[in-house]
Amino acid sequence: MNYIRNFCIIAHIDHGKSTLADRLLEFTNTISRKEKKNQLLDSMDIERERGITIKSHPIQMEYSYNEKKYILNLIDTPGHVDFSYEVSRSISACEGALLIIDATQSIQSQTISNLYLALSKDLTIIPIINKIDLPNSNIELVKNDIIELLGCNKDDIICTSAKKGIGIKNILDSIISRIPAPKGDIKLPLQAIIFDSIYNPFRGVQTYFRIKNGTLKTGQKIKFMSTNNVYNVEEIGIFKLKNLKKKILNAGNVGYLIAGIKNPSEVKVGDTLTEVKNPAKKPIGGFKEVKPMLFAGIYPIENEKYKELRIAIEKLHLNDSSLSFTPETSYALGTGFRCGFLGMLHMEIIKERLEREYNIDVITTLPNVHYNAYLKKSSKNPLLINNPYDLPDKNQLEKIEEPYIKAYIITIAQYIGGIMQLCIEKRGVIKNQSYITNNRVELIFELPLSEIIFDFYDKLKTISKGYASFDYTHLEYRKSDMVKIDILINGKIVDALSTLVHIKNSFSIGKKICNNLSKIIPKQQFEIPIQAAIGKKIISRETIRSLRKNVISKCYGGDVTRKRKLLEKQKKGKKKMRTIGFVDIPQSAFISILKLKI
Repeated sequence: MNYIRNFCIIAHIDHGKSTLADRLLEFTNTISRKEKKNQLLDSMDIERERGITIKSHPIQMEYSYNEKKYILNLIDTPGHVDFSYEVSRSISACEGALLIIDATQSIQSQTISNLYLALSKDLTIIPIINKIDLPNSNIELVKNDIIELLGCNKDDIICTSAKKGIGIKNILDSIISRIPAPKGDIKLPLQAIIFDSIYNPFRGVQTYFRIKNGTLKTGQKIKFMSTNNVYNVEEIGIFKLKNLKKKILNAGNVGYLIAGIKNPSEVKVGDTLTEVKNPAKKPIGGFKEVKPMLFAGIYPIENEKYKELRIAIEKLHLNDSSLSFTPETSYALGTGFRCGFLGMLHMEIIKERLEREYNIDVITTLPNVHYNAYLKKSSKNPLLINNPYDLPDKNQLEKIEEPYIKAYIITIAQYIGGIMQLCIEKRGVIKNQSYITNNRVELIFELPLSEIIFDFYDKLKTISKGYASFDYTHLEYRKSDMVKIDILINGKIVDALSTLVHIKNSFSIGKKICNNLSKIIPKQQFEIPIQAAIGKKIISRETIRSLRKNVISKCYGGDVTRKRKLLEKQKKGKKKMRTIGFVDIPQSAFISILKLKI
């Protein structure tokens, strides 16, 4: 174990994490010239295009230092706040972390958030300034920011350019000299933490783990401590560019496990793995169930593709257990699924993968968060509401609770006023304001989750001219005055457009939705009223005027009563059409509501 180093990379989005990982793999000859490509550990096209890591990819490198060969296990982490739980589990499998900070942008909120996670696990932090080759880099200023943040010495900071390969040897030497070897005892019962898993269509779930204590062998009987499910180990191995089989792995090692597990939901990130004959007394701490925080309906544009959509979502669920789905039917959209996501980015990725990988065009309904609704009859056990249409009538409700978050915003001092105003408009309460450096301020707010899922981040970037960064953690559910807005088109409720909002925003949001729909829904031969209602009370209305034929154009003379009869006949016809007519709602109507600036 003295010759093993387990480490991860902490960085804000676009600070060069994936590029640095590529250079480390090249410098240690882990990959050949033929295998070289940008963002090597990012396997999905979406990851490459967006420049983020969605699914973590561990890999093992070998490096000689002072004429001794060391094993370096890089446990890569996802690069967005939606996947913060996976980041925390990856961090718990390491002894050290490379803290990468962009020389042009300095410290950002996600950097701070993940740094605190790493420090809470007593990880050794190696600060690295990346992109020093760029003309607008400010190395001295960033160094001072890091020293104020970590309390380290100037000599502890490594300057590098991952793109040009500058400073890579210094990083590798520091990993070995500064990050401690893993601690553990081979003689103790098996105790391994699960930090990720993927689904292999031929062999079932492939589990990624780090052994804290004991030994893992092929043929061994193991169990997961949170579920008590027992399996027989078919194959274990280590991570290279292609997985390498091993017969035995000891404490301190990182590897993968295949045990004929067919259901991905049985393998939970953060769970502890132990043996059946001589089990560990207690699991490794920190495990919790990952629960979806955002819900939206996904429907095929062509109803006959429902079966294909079901198969596609089931396949995505196999490789992403955090995606939940249940069938649902909508009056407006037909048959589809109510899906649960970790956040807006997670939802966008799933939608994009359905369209790219499975060639299915889908409509997503207005996303909403998970609410707790307490009924007057049974006020102890709440109803879990993830579809606004399922909310009971107001006279049956005791109260509604909505989820709150703690938001961390880092910005330059001159933009504090505008950011505070934005957060207060979003029902936020400031909890703390502190200067990280002379000019960089961290603001901590408590905000309702429902207020940040749409346009909050875009507005924050606009107000701060791109300088502010944002991260958040979940707090709890709190009582709130929420109301359901129903949208009626031609007198019929369109369930897919229903939404839950705070009462103070209900009139303005109802008006905006009606206004948007009136511009998008095409005219018919009859007048179409568009209404927003809370219960039986109409709070807003727009009217789409009918297409009108000039029925009196052929009347060149005669009595005026002849013209009146023709107009009355037309009026009766339009009234009848309005009763039996059907309004076709285009896909752009749902997209316009998704993009609504609330």
